[in-house]
Amino acid sequence: MPFSHDMVYSLATVVDLINTSPAAGGEEGLRSVEDLRAFVGRRVISDVEDLDSRDLSEVRELRDAFHEVFTAPDRDTAVSLLNTLLGRTRITPSLAEHDGFSLHVHYFAPGASLAEHLAADCGVALAHVLVEDERERLRTCAAPDCSHVFVDESRNRSRVYCDSRTCGNRMHVAAYRARRRA
Repeated sequence: MPFSHDMVYSLATVVDLINTSPAAGGEEGLRSVEDLRAFVGRRVISDVEDLDSRDLSEVRELRDAFHEVFTAPDRDTAVSLLNTLLGRTRITPSLAEHDGFSLHVHYFAPGASLAEHLAADCGVALAHVLVEDERERLRTCAAPDCSHVFVDESRNRSRVYCDSRTCGNRMHVAAYRARRRA
């Protein structure tokens, strides 16, 4: 993909966030503020102060909005949804170097809440995907029992499963067994 490291990282963060949703198949992954803290730690999200139930509610709402962008039926709908999301976000670009990451751009305003932080950084990353006409890389897993989303970073845009070790392997084994029975 033609995106910088920080864009790829932000896209991975939005995928991880969306996949905590029951709408992405499975159970609620952000049940508590502690779950939210674990997400922040796992994704190494900087400049996050104390989190509370309001942050949890705002991040869940943002997660649903990102999921709508990811699964929009067409480009124009995705653009409209993302513009609405970005229109509610204070974006203040600044250069940063922290936590072992090389120099990169942050888009969130100083003192931003976690939801604003994610909306700015992840929203801009999704905007770049749309601007580069790479929307087809935003995918939902092809396994019939999985609804996780992912970004297809393969050169030939051929990835169809959220994880080749779980969904991909399970589907390939099922296909092999079906061929053997035939």
